[in-house]
Parts: sequence; C-alpha cells; structure tokens
Amino acid sequence: MLFDDTYKTIEAPAEGLFRDKGSKFMAFAYPLSDENEVKAHLVKLRAEHTKANHFCYAYRLSPDRNVFRVNDDGEPSGTAGRPILNTLLSADLTNVLVIVVRHFGGTLLGVPGLINAYKTATAEAIKQARIVSRSVNDIYEVSFEYLMMNDVMRLVKEEDLNIVEQQFDNNCVIKFEVRKSQLNKVLLRIEKQEGLKLKYLYTV
Repeated sequence: MLFDDTYKTIEAPAEGLFRDKGSKFMAFAYPLSDENEVKAHLVKLRAEHTKANHFCYAYRLSPDRNVFRVNDDGEPSGTAGRPILNTLLSADLTNVLVIVVRHFGGTLLGVPGLINAYKTATAEAIKQARIVSRSVNDIYEVSFEYLMMNDVMRLVKEEDLNIVEQQFDNNCVIKFEVRKSQLNKVLLRIEKQEGLKLKYLYTV
C-alpha cells in the first residue's frame, strides 16, 4: 500500500447542540496541533459555563491518527469520551479536539442515553465544521554556496516546493516543505547536485 499522504481535519472551530430530558449537551470542536492546547480550551469553557456539570472530551492527533485521548470527566466510564472519539473515528478526522459541555437537566439518562447524547452532540459540531484535506509534508533544510542559487531556485520552482524560510549570504540556507508523496523524487534531484547539504527537520 502506498503511504497515504493526506488527512482530513477541520478548518476552524465549530459548535453543535443536543438536548435530552432537560439536559443540554454543547459540543465544541477545535482544530488541534498540539496536546498542550487542550488545557487552554478547557479552562476557557469552564470559565464561560460555570453552571455546567461535565466537560468531557476526546481528541485525535497526528497525520497517521495514532495519538488520541478520551476523558469522561465524572460521567460513567465509557459513556462520554469514547462516543466522542468514535464519532471522530467514523468521520475519519484527526488533529481535532471535541469538548462536550453538559448542563444537567435533573433527569438521569442512563448509559445508552448518555452515549447517544455525547455522540449526537459531537456529530452536530462536525456537521457545522468545514472539513479540509491536508497533505503530510516534511520540512527540510538545504544549504549551499551563493553561486549555486540559480540551480537551487530552479529545482524549487520545478518541484513546486513551498519555501518556509530563506537566508542568502555567502552561504545560503533554504528551509522548504515537501509533500510526502513527492519526497523521493525531490531528494534524488538534490542528491544529484554536488555541493548541496540537506538536513531533515520535522514533519507537519
């Protein structure tokens, strides 16, 4: 199987709402690039919804979709975080955090009712979100002498590489982004040019 170098995520925050027996489930979906962002979103929502009883969430991270976490925040185990995550899984989204804020309406919903409520609120938020496809890109740095500038810039243009940062002096450095599916072709061209030093930095 070829490496799939695209993934689906949401472009901007979105909200969804589900009501059942007086309880209100407000779902907030956020684009997420780092686990450290989760806390800030939780703090903000807790400050805005001081009367809410539960702030349950799930997220998925990384293009290969293998980083995830669920939190039931006091709801019976498996009734909140897991249904939120399962909804993200079935939509095949990653780099997304969904927090569902529950205002308790006085009537217990039972396990099936809770699972349905958290799942439906999450699905509503996803429905409101604009879903986008992103490619998985590697960031590399190439350094070379000024005299090689034309050759390097031609390669950048022909391969349609996105330049992230550049500095031109006697020694020049260009940081560029290359799509995973193009990677071997681009690296081969760079290796063929003498005097270019290439360094892998990170993947986005």
